[in-house]
Amino acid sequence: MAQLYFYYSAMNAGKSTTLLQSAFNYRERGMEPVILTAAIDDRAGVGKVSSRIGLQADAHIFDANENVYSLIESLNNEQKRHCVLVDECQFLSKDQVMQLTDVVDELGIPVLCYGLRNDFRGELFTGSQYLLAWADKLIELKTVCHCGRKANHVLRTDSEGNAIADGNQVEIGGNDRYVSVCRKHYKEALNITRM
Repeated sequence: MAQLYFYYSAMNAGKSTTLLQSAFNYRERGMEPVILTAAIDDRAGVGKVSSRIGLQADAHIFDANENVYSLIESLNNEQKRHCVLVDECQFLSKDQVMQLTDVVDELGIPVLCYGLRNDFRGELFTGSQYLLAWADKLIELKTVCHCGRKANHVLRTDSEGNAIADGNQVEIGGNDRYVSVCRKHYKEALNITRM
């Protein structure tokens, strides 16, 4: 039975690596995955999913206006698709998450979404909010803070490495702009104290 999965974590936990490994596993068994990624994240090139360890694959892109159900239905009509793998799923809209539930429920295709849970302000991304609410399975991928604790927050930093507390929710970047930390070091970096 097909299900909707949400694999979430802070940055640098291996989300894209895990997605690419899943795609490889499906293909190795003669099955055809669909890989989707957000058009806004073009760090590896438009329509590319890339991991920090050097793995890469082509992907269909989605933007805020894309009907992902229609895209997947069309691809499935051309050739049977056995799963959908979504990278950077935090950038999905509420409607797109609902469309992915329809892919699972109406087309019977499993959907595996990989992304950040919360932004640098500690707030949920829209896609993550609705995946947390509507996914059949929630799986946390873990990474570590510099202190050795589980990192579950992301700090945005300036060019000197100082934590930034304000700004637009979305600013594409990698290790040059973001660092994964535990809650304690997140609060310390932003001077968050008890109220």
